[in-house]
Amino acid sequence: MVSYAPPDTFSLRADFLRMAARGRKLARPGFVLQAMKSAPDAPLRVGYTATKKIGNAVARNRARRRLKEAARLTLGDMALTGMELVFICRQETASLPFATLCQNLKTALREASQ
Repeated sequence: MVSYAPPDTFSLRADFLRMAARGRKLARPGFVLQAMKSAPDAPLRVGYTATKKIGNAVARNRARRRLKEAARLTLGDMALTGMELVFICRQETASLPFATLCQNLKTALREASQ
């Protein structure tokens, strides 16, 4: 069954720091993915971040919204459990064609889940 509901998200800075220290990093055009396996039966948890290098608050929010929507659509088609993911926006996130962003996300998730 395909679920397009958004997954659980990180809310604590400590979660982001833990992922930065121990997670596997995969850089793609448009984003950086940090992935780490957790307990096999644990639900999928994700986090999204955009640094000030991207631009002002409007630019950061636009990039983060595009990445969140691409992740929501892509993660709905994949059965990922027992994983924690952090998506970091890049300069190209806001300007990359949406289909390309989704395709890059799908290939990165396949690689991270292996």
